[in-house]
Amino acid sequence: MKKRKSGICISLAIIVIILMTIACGAGCERPVKTEAYLRIHVRANSNGEEDQAVKYRVRDAVVNYLTPFVAECLSKEEAVGMIESKARTLEGIADAVLRQWGFSYTASVAVRREKFPTRTYDRETLPAGYYDAVIVGLGEAKGDNWWCVVYPPLCFLSESPVEYRSKIADIIDRFRKKK
Repeated sequence: MKKRKSGICISLAIIVIILMTIACGAGCERPVKTEAYLRIHVRANSNGEEDQAVKYRVRDAVVNYLTPFVAECLSKEEAVGMIESKARTLEGIADAVLRQWGFSYTASVAVRREKFPTRTYDRETLPAGYYDAVIVGLGEAKGDNWWCVVYPPLCFLSESPVEYRSKIADIIDRFRKKK
């Protein structure tokens, strides 16, 4: 009798697992933990054509500066600390670009938690929600903006010379090459 009950329980468990697998295959996605990401937001002064154009120049300068530092970070917390320690430098870089293109307003840089809409980067979709973010505000920062993910690096422009590398992947590659 015990063997029969045990067999029924095992059969039911297998059926439940199969049904859950089928159901998840039809639409379950791996939940994304917003705490794992550090986003970046470059906010233009306005939606004017010139303000929008300089936003991309500032973005390029900030991304090019940050890339080698972020590539060395092994955690989001490390990336946040590094960026906070370089906030004044980032403001100076952005301000230099603004001055070069004839703008009198300045930039501000801060790391804070803000709400973001759903966004897809290559094959990774980040749901709408609150994320920690590096906010680069240009002037009044009331114009359309550009955003991306600093850590882990999920995007950066394909036309940009920016290349992110993972230290962990580099170590694994070196280990494989030794074999």
